[in-house]
Amino acid sequence: MTAPLPWRFFSTTVREVRRLSPSFLRVTFTGDDLDQFADNGFDQRIKLIPPLPDCGHDHLPTGPDWYEEWRDLPDDRRNPIRTYTVRAVRPSVREVDIDMVLHGVHGPASRWAAAATPGSVACLMGPNAEHDGVHGGIDFRPPARTSCILLGGDETAVPAISSILAGLPSSAHGEALLEVPTEEDALPVAAPPGVRVTWLARNGVPHGERLIPEMRATVRRLLGNQVPAHDSDLEDVDVDNDTLWEVPEPVAEVSRFYAWLAGEAAVIKTLRRHLVADCGVDRRSVAFMGYWRQGRSEDI
Repeated sequence: MTAPLPWRFFSTTVREVRRLSPSFLRVTFTGDDLDQFADNGFDQRIKLIPPLPDCGHDHLPTGPDWYEEWRDLPDDRRNPIRTYTVRAVRPSVREVDIDMVLHGVHGPASRWAAAATPGSVACLMGPNAEHDGVHGGIDFRPPARTSCILLGGDETAVPAISSILAGLPSSAHGEALLEVPTEEDALPVAAPPGVRVTWLARNGVPHGERLIPEMRATVRRLLGNQVPAHDSDLEDVDVDNDTLWEVPEPVAEVSRFYAWLAGEAAVIKTLRRHLVADCGVDRRSVAFMGYWRQGRSEDI
């Protein structure tokens, strides 16, 4: 008998669409088998697959070799696939929430989100609860002895950071910095008493202009002189051509400090260099993820 795969495809319909703020939309999905959608918490990544206008998901491959088969499809039969973070899972009522950023209609996922109403269909590719091993798709992996956590990102990272905060133990200590388009985009989030949450509204200034200086000040406040400078051996990353995505495996004795940063790749590259090269933080204590690049769309 073949063992269940870590991931599976779920046919879903929209149960509810709720506007959270000018920039955020919460979509609640339901489906007959969503009770088998694993609730892993933190920054669980999944795939949202909108239907094609003329054939829905009729040609979407869902077997073990789905990706190769999907790539081989003709363009007009290849469903677009986009990455999102799970905001909440309620297996008992077969529901999954995804918070989506509204930043104009620039691609198939944003078109789908803008038009979504109760009854709209989509396919989700997510963690399979029938698989008893690691599902993957979680990049928040602090070592067990971490005593100080730093989270930071722009609006594309808000759903992940919000979910991470909700999953932290009540004893957690640290800070979370969230840069969003406007003051109205500051959402109510649950966080441990020892984690300070700061919303930074851009109000028209470029991405990173609020986050970068605030992050530098926060690092000084959290670390002080605790982390000696060292040869970080930090290679440069060309974010216009390469992916900025570095998620270290947990190493217990590296540091009690752990940072998780995600958002626009050029901004995250700047923060990466500041933490690792300027402040001497061991790169094994920091997860960096360029979720998107200014002027570029997601490839899959």
